[in-house]
Formats: sequence, structure tokens, C-alpha cells
Amino acid sequence: MTAIKTSNLTKSFGDNVAVHALNLEIRKGELYGLVGPDGAGKSTTMRLLTAIMEPTSGDGWVSGHSILTDGELIKEKIGYMSQRFGLYEDLTVMENILFYADLYEVPKKERPPRIERLLGFSNLTPFKDRLAGKLSGGMKQKLGLACSLIHTPEVLFLDEPTNGVDPVSRRDFWKILYDLLKAGVSILVSTAYLDEAERCTRIGLMHNGSILIEDEPKNIRNSLHLPMIEVWSDNARSALEHVRHLGGVHSVSLYGDRLHITLEERMNAAEVVVQIRQAGIDVKDFRDILPSLEDVFISMVEKR
Repeated sequence: MTAIKTSNLTKSFGDNVAVHALNLEIRKGELYGLVGPDGAGKSTTMRLLTAIMEPTSGDGWVSGHSILTDGELIKEKIGYMSQRFGLYEDLTVMENILFYADLYEVPKKERPPRIERLLGFSNLTPFKDRLAGKLSGGMKQKLGLACSLIHTPEVLFLDEPTNGVDPVSRRDFWKILYDLLKAGVSILVSTAYLDEAERCTRIGLMHNGSILIEDEPKNIRNSLHLPMIEVWSDNARSALEHVRHLGGVHSVSLYGDRLHITLEERMNAAEVVVQIRQAGIDVKDFRDILPSLEDVFISMVEKR
């Protein structure tokens, strides 16, 4: 069963095409990651699917309802947490949750068990009387999620929910998302963190408003079908451009003092390292590696 579907969904702002002929199909009970850098079109896609913004052309369906004609119905069935979620910092944690319960018209008799459950799994119970403005960044994100879930949505939209959040809070946040999956909630999450994308059941790598590739993370990592080596060098940054133009090099990216070099098919790693050293670049060591999601993304963007 499909939770989210789009057909040639497009949004333009003047001459700038933010989302270009997007075709997505996200299954019910799936945690789908929309992955890409700032400006890729992730937030605009979220706003279109939540019926906040009208598309220039194309259509989309959420829980079977069209974003063109059933916007109000869609809003009743979804939870949406934008990058700047509207928490009221002069209200307490509990007051914020109750405000959103009023906003979504949650029946009063159903509120106590829902609120207790939301406070429990977000670990906010000890802080329910604390002002939202006094919470840490990670706690604010958890409160935002709790407010998004107070009406028990079928589909949850999260726009870069862990941006600027510390690693421990990020891990806790993803644990909550897994618990929601078990409860049958379908989740579309956008992120610029490629390590987080590994946690999704499927991901779409997005660039300039289009999906470059879509699959399970492990399948995307294996999609290059080209050998890759990691090269350690004290002057890796200055070597980057030179290595990019060596024979047998498909693409190269920088990771601190290391270069990830994708080789042309059937190219010998040792031969490339010899070329690098002959160019006067110090190579401390090298090894064969499997491509990361970032390696695949960079390679695909460079192809374009």
C-alpha cells in the first residue's frame, strides 16, 4: 500500500526550478530518506506534499488524497515538523503539547494517555513543567516531534529534524523514529547527513530538484561498480585537483588528510598511486575501500 506518491511534481520560482518532475512512491510503514545538500529541493518537496504550497505542475497523493484538491484532508492525516518548528518558548513542555492538541482538535478524553505515551518515549516526562525556551536543542526537537504526533498521524514529515543537534540526541531521536515505524507510521525524513541516511529503509539522493538515484542504502553504495581506494597524504587538500586529472581516475573527494579515489574500470590501484607519487605528492599509505553514500553522491554529481 502506498503512503506517498508523486507524478511529475514540479515547483518553479520564476526561472528557478526547485523541484523538477519528481516521481516518488513511498510505501506504507516505510522510513524514506530524502538526502541532499542545502538547495537540493528537499524542503520545497516537503511543503508541496503537506499541501502548504501549490505545485507549478504535476500532482502528489498522501494517504490516497491529492495535494491539489484534498489539502485540508491531508493536513488531518499527517504530522509535519519543519526546520523551524513553531514551539512557544514562553510555554512549558506540557502547555505546548496541549496547545497542539487543541489545534488538532484531539478529544479531551483521549489526551491523557496520548500525552503520557509521548512524554514517555521522548524522555520528556521529568521536564514537562520546564519552559520550552529553557530546553536543549535535542530536547526541543523531541518536543517538536511530540507535538507533531499528538493527533496520531498516518504519515510523518520531518524536514532536517536533527540539524544542529548533538550526536547523542540525534541517536535518541532516530530510536524514537524506529519505535514509530513499529507502530505503523510512515515517515518521510529529509537530511543533509549522509551517515543518517544509512538508517533509512530506502533513500533518494536529491540534487537540483531531481532524484539522482533511489534504493536501499546498501544497494546505492554498490551502484558505482568501480574500484575505490583511500589514500593518506599530509598534503591531501593541495593534491586534490592534481589527482582529479590523472589517467585512470574517475573521481576524487577529500576526507580530512585522505583522498577517496574512484578508479576507472579495470584500473590498477598501485599504478595510480605510482602516478600520484611521480607528481611529487607524498603518499603515506593506501588501501581498497567500499564506496560510501557520499562517494556515490559526489560521483553522480560530477558526472552531471
